[in-house]
Amino acid sequence: MKKSYWVLSLLVIVLLALPLMAACGEDEPAATTTTAAAVTTTAGGTETTAGGTETTAATTATTVGEPITLGVGGTFALTGAYAEDCAAILAGFQDYIAWVNDNHMIAPWYPDKTIPENITFEVMWADDALAADKTLSIYEDFKSKGLLVQRVSGSPEGLALKDFLIEDNIGATSQSTTAAYLQPPGNIFLNAPTYSDEAAAVAEWFLENWTETRAPRMAYLTADAALGRAIDHPELQEYIESLGYEFVGAQFVDLVPKSAPTTQLAWLKDNQVDLTFGCMVNPGSQPTIKEAVRLGMGTNQAYKITFAFGNPGHLQIFVPDMGELGEGVVVAGDFCAEDADVPGVEFSNLLKETYGAGKDRNVLYFDGMVEAMTQVEALR
Repeated sequence: MKKSYWVLSLLVIVLLALPLMAACGEDEPAATTTTAAAVTTTAGGTETTAGGTETTAATTATTVGEPITLGVGGTFALTGAYAEDCAAILAGFQDYIAWVNDNHMIAPWYPDKTIPENITFEVMWADDALAADKTLSIYEDFKSKGLLVQRVSGSPEGLALKDFLIEDNIGATSQSTTAAYLQPPGNIFLNAPTYSDEAAAVAEWFLENWTETRAPRMAYLTADAALGRAIDHPELQEYIESLGYEFVGAQFVDLVPKSAPTTQLAWLKDNQVDLTFGCMVNPGSQPTIKEAVRLGMGTNQAYKITFAFGNPGHLQIFVPDMGELGEGVVVAGDFCAEDADVPGVEFSNLLKETYGAGKDRNVLYFDGMVEAMTQVEALR
């Protein structure tokens, strides 16, 4: 297994240019008539007649096609552990689509990727409550209303949709990035590395700073949900061991813990684990690390251990909430810092200021922008 970063790619539908229609007049026996090439237009041409010579001036095309509304979006887990993240993603969709409808292009840095003036995009959304059965019901409803694209909130929803998306020839963007979407190949497109690749990247990074002569010991500390168990497969363990690790095992924590995961953390200490990796959302990772610090576990604690998470653990949320308690925690495969000096962040700030849905939303607003942009480009 090699660390790889999956590049999201979609085929672009090329708009065919309408040919210019030219008409030439025929010579009349009684008079000489000259008609310049004219383009069909909603406005009348200019006609001038003098001494038997008739000239019709060329005009410019102004015809616009019939108005067309295209849907983007899909299901969002607005209830449950993903609620805060999905609300930010939905806001990213809403603000970005409002900008596209106003400016008729994909992004400020793609002025050549334009949208016809008669096309309007509409965000279609519903709360799937992180439930596969509800996701399928919403999917069928939106499909009947003409939605040609879809999105995925979490791994259970994506796996439930995968075969239907293939059968219906519908592509879906996704905030979750389990490797199960890719093997066998399907129609779900990722905008971040798979959780397995993130774990492999962390394992490689940790070895670069390992100075002891013994093999480092690694374990999974991950959510007891499809999200967390996405990394618990033989191929990843084999790769970790091939790097020179001693793989110790796995401990599972509730997606949103009802009590402190003291037992799981004590197990890590008892088994002398040096590095953990897991997939958790912030409602799970934050109380877990708080309990670890209480037990004296961390990079700057009595028991030295590094806690690492996949991209749903977003440091942009974790660090402000945790402060010094989060010292040494690592997150792989995440979005850039919200104050980064890059065009995408500048664009997101413009959207928030202009349209307002993203005001005070977390870093998953970026995800909404990326997914919406991908869907619009696919439809374009």
